[in-house]
Amino acid sequence: MGAFLKARRSVLKLTQQSLARQLGVRASHIALLENDRRRPSLGLLARLAVALTVDGKELLQLAYPEIRTLVSPIPERTKLGRSWQRLFKNTTLLARYRVTRQELEVLEHLGVLGGKLTAKRFLAILLLVRDSP
Repeated sequence: MGAFLKARRSVLKLTQQSLARQLGVRASHIALLENDRRRPSLGLLARLAVALTVDGKELLQLAYPEIRTLVSPIPERTKLGRSWQRLFKNTTLLARYRVTRQELEVLEHLGVLGGKLTAKRFLAILLLVRDSP
């Protein structure tokens, strides 16, 4: 983050003092940020993005790399296993256990997680969930 801030400030021909004035902080705070000794608050990050004309999301990820998992795109759904497909197609079994559309969606999410889930285990999970308070 620090090296990026310093490089971007240099490209824009800004001094630490002028950037600090623009952001409403002290020049020493800019120095701490550029030397990776401090991380900017979310409010300061937003002001930095505007002042340095950079994407706020990119700046956020540089300052807080642990947030990448939260802002990364959701991976495409994986293919559902044969057990799930058999359960979904077995309308007699679904009717017997009165499986609702919402319950099927929940079971589908379990199917996407993977693992060895048979139709019997899917139903056991469903019945356990129904019985929980």
